[in-house]
Amino acid sequence: MKKIILSAAFLAFAGISAVNATEVKEPVAITVKQDSATKVPVELKDLPEPVKATLQTEPVKAWTPTAAFLVTAADKSTYYQIDIKKGEENCFSKIR
Repeated sequence: MKKIILSAAFLAFAGISAVNATEVKEPVAITVKQDSATKVPVELKDLPEPVKATLQTEPVKAWTPTAAFLVTAADKSTYYQIDIKKGEENCFSKIR
């Protein structure tokens, strides 16, 4: 008798779990946002003078620039992304 009651309880629990697992209350919308910024490589020697001056300021002066990019964002704003390195540590800086 104990096995029958235990089996009935197990089947009832499994049935309720299966019903709740398949119930969909409202659809889920998945949105994918694509970064539409464009990066154009720029030679370090071809950077504008204000950007070169910023690279010579105190917080950044200890780092060595390794690559530069002109980035145009989706809203048409532009800035320079400068990849910099200090020893084994890599970083990048945005300069408008």
